[in-house]
Amino acid sequence: MSLARAAGMTGLAFALLASSLQTPANAAGQVKPADIQQAIDNVARTDGVVGVVGELYVDGRRKGQASAGTRLIGGRGGRIPPGSRYRIASQTKLMEAAVVLQLAGEGRLGLDDKLGDVLPGVYGEGDDKITVRDLIRHTSGIPDSGEAGKFDVFDFTTPYKPIDLVKAARALPQGELGQYRYATTNYVLLGMIIEKVTGHDRAAEFERRLFAPLGMKHTYLATKVSDQIKGPHGHGYYPDANGRPRDVDRLNATSYGVEGAISTAHDVSAFFRALNQGKLVPSELSKQLPRPFPELCGGTVSSASGGLPGISSVTFSSADGRTQLAMAATLKIDNEQAMAVGDAMKQAAGAVLCPGR
Repeated sequence: MSLARAAGMTGLAFALLASSLQTPANAAGQVKPADIQQAIDNVARTDGVVGVVGELYVDGRRKGQASAGTRLIGGRGGRIPPGSRYRIASQTKLMEAAVVLQLAGEGRLGLDDKLGDVLPGVYGEGDDKITVRDLIRHTSGIPDSGEAGKFDVFDFTTPYKPIDLVKAARALPQGELGQYRYATTNYVLLGMIIEKVTGHDRAAEFERRLFAPLGMKHTYLATKVSDQIKGPHGHGYYPDANGRPRDVDRLNATSYGVEGAISTAHDVSAFFRALNQGKLVPSELSKQLPRPFPELCGGTVSSASGGLPGISSVTFSSADGRTQLAMAATLKIDNEQAMAVGDAMKQAAGAVLCPGR
């Protein structure tokens, strides 16, 4: 089964408006642990969910955590520990965008630099016009490598290099420059740019610039076939050609490019708190971050979500960065069916962060 069917889409939204009603931080401050448990239980009742974890933070302090379902399919393995690690999938892209914008703020990279100048000979077609800004915004016209059908969801052993994903995308019909076209390949190329400019691998730059400064002690970047989730955690499953769910806990990080961060609700909340409070990206560059429409509480709460085979994760964060609700659900369905799980998470977040709306 190819990654084209399995590829998860991300939604990134940031708060733009103030609300005249109760702020998310005030509302969340009144939430009881039982409210978090009820919200997570509601997500766990959605078809296709194996297990769910979630935590609520206000001003960096945990206000509640919950777990529902089980670690393994069929009710086996007991509950997932609430503080377990999970794959945050495309939420990793926003971390990478933050690193790129930091480099731009340091003068080591220009947003209008051409792809062909920064990575000569790597992509080819149109790289004399595609800019770093286009890659960040998904307006390069470059297709997603998963559409090539060359990567198998259940191949847990073949190591791929970033250039392999780029070549797969290069063989596909190109889109129009300037038009939005979501493609992980854009961020594969940004990852290569980070390594070219800094002389360090992406994992080292993420650790130095994000994970260590923000106290994200349980977060790391999976970049190798052997990089798996450490410690007790929930297993995800994906249907094979016969519709039978197969364990994809050994997901091959190298075939998914840049979606490899493995984190916890605590750590990913710390990232979004810092990002929304302007502590990571220079203010004059923050407008370059992807900004789809805010989703909850009258536009004062945004979400960043990610999906890979067997996992759906989302972090809701208030505009002022004071409040975060991070959730992750392990699945036994494909990503199209998982859309209902995303809707359930949004409803659960709304009940917690903006009651009465």
